[in-house]
Amino acid sequence: MRLSTGLLACGALASTFGLLLTLPASADVRSVRMLCEAVYLPARAVWVRAVELEHSDQALTAVRIDGVPVFTFVVDGTLVMTSLDNERIQIDVARQSWHSDFRGLAQSQGRCERTR
Repeated sequence: MRLSTGLLACGALASTFGLLLTLPASADVRSVRMLCEAVYLPARAVWVRAVELEHSDQALTAVRIDGVPVFTFVVDGTLVMTSLDNERIQIDVARQSWHSDFRGLAQSQGRCERTR
């Protein structure tokens, strides 16, 4: 992905935060927190995952999952794609949903709720 394309995608995500998550107008608000309830198959285990997305007015700047910062992430429209350990994760901020995959061995999907 070229840098300019990435900046445009980050700008689109920043707009999405403002429009879809209805952030307060306060300049102090720099993060969105969500709790995601993901069902992992084939075990049918339910895990509650805490997601924090930090942003500036122009771009998404940091992603933390369960308090652990991820090192890289990609923004594609309203999707935030990243990985943590062996889990590939997609968070859709517009649909408020979670999808992940443990290298084909287990998968999860669930809903998210904004907590702040």
